[in-house]
Amino acid sequence: MRLKKLAIAAGVAALTAGGLTLPLAGTASAATALKDDYNGDGYRDLAIGTPKANSVTITYGSASGVAPARSVTVTQETAGVPGVTEAEDEFGENVSSGDVNHDGYTDLIIGAPGEQVADWASGSVTVVWGGAKGLTTGAQVYHAPTKDDDRFGEGTVFVDLDGDDWAQLSVVSAKKWWWYGDGTPASAYAPEVEFIPSDVTLEGQTAAQFHGTGVGRTYTYVLYGKHADGRPYMGWVDGGAGDIGYYSGQIDGNFTGSTTEAAATGDVNGDGYPDLITGQAEDNSIWIFYGGSSIFTDEMEGMHKITQDSTGVPGATETEDRFGASVTVGDLDDDGFDDIAVGAPGETVSGVKGTGSVVVLKGRSGYDLDGRAYHQATTGVPGAAEAGDRFGSSVRFKDVNGDGRADLAIGASGEDIGTKADAGAVTVLRGSSPYLTTSAVTSFNGADFGRPAAGISFGDVLR
Repeated sequence: MRLKKLAIAAGVAALTAGGLTLPLAGTASAATALKDDYNGDGYRDLAIGTPKANSVTITYGSASGVAPARSVTVTQETAGVPGVTEAEDEFGENVSSGDVNHDGYTDLIIGAPGEQVADWASGSVTVVWGGAKGLTTGAQVYHAPTKDDDRFGEGTVFVDLDGDDWAQLSVVSAKKWWWYGDGTPASAYAPEVEFIPSDVTLEGQTAAQFHGTGVGRTYTYVLYGKHADGRPYMGWVDGGAGDIGYYSGQIDGNFTGSTTEAAATGDVNGDGYPDLITGQAEDNSIWIFYGGSSIFTDEMEGMHKITQDSTGVPGATETEDRFGASVTVGDLDDDGFDDIAVGAPGETVSGVKGTGSVVVLKGRSGYDLDGRAYHQATTGVPGAAEAGDRFGSSVRFKDVNGDGRADLAIGASGEDIGTKADAGAVTVLRGSSPYLTTSAVTSFNGADFGRPAAGISFGDVLR
């Protein structure tokens, strides 16, 4: 593929510390096929980013789910992790995963867009190596490839860009989209054809194989953020063997809300193609873009808007609900249709404003999706409906106990813990049929991991 290669001054740094040794590519046997199994034990692990505390906590999955007793917290003070913790770093602002060094173990990828780098662009991405003992074998840090960049690490994805069966790391900054070649360390590249409008500030990205024909079954990247006048931006660019940026476009013409931290992919209608779901919290809506041969064309026939006033959706649209502030997709009952969870952290529950709610919509063929609401006044859900809890500020479907059904992790960024206001908490509901069950619920907060602090919004990011 023809690539525009860029010099990486201050671009990549790797180190060992405390006797840790970096693994060499290809030296370990493949431990798992799961993209988020950091210790190779066959269970998916839940990552909890707390950027206000500059930390990422990994709770390891098991037959009994996740629990604080099986966890590790990673910061820039952790042995083997480059850098020094500073208040503005936002370490954990976004989290993704993938086998970056091709050793058979999944690695943890952490964005810190607020990181200040002397005489260079702000932001960094840290890759913490996975292994048989978890995240204990060192790390590597990437800084912005060029000095004129800003907030490098706003969003990360690790998928196969060029169709060679080797996944590559891609990173968005405030204004640019980069990807890296195979191997570690790797060279950075920029699109050959610029496609991001000059007035856009990017805030994240996701990717899936949306297309069935045309450019083939390569990954399409969806980038989102805002225009300078506050309008949301969502654009797409296809991967492939070359001319990256040529096949691209915008799909933000009908939106009135923000897509910040609210994009997910999965096969909701069971047709074998991933669908894109975006949250528009300012508009109290989500949009579903159905995958297939014609997604992201000018016609956009496969797009559908859902609000709390839609058929089958519980609740009613109210200005302060922020329905769509978070979204996630997963099959909670193993029926072959991916389901959608939508956070509405401003929802009023039992007359209490801002306690928050999560609406789960069951996947099926057809546009009308039935749903059920969960909140802290739901029987079996820990806690109580209190003002400002913001239950649903983050959501993540993931099968952490290996039973084939996606469990739902829910963040409540405004939860008070004792006298510590806005300390934050996470609740995990187990997958079941036809909906989530409120038996065997797990709930924890920063204090359970030795991080009891007010205002940190533990669980602000779930992955």
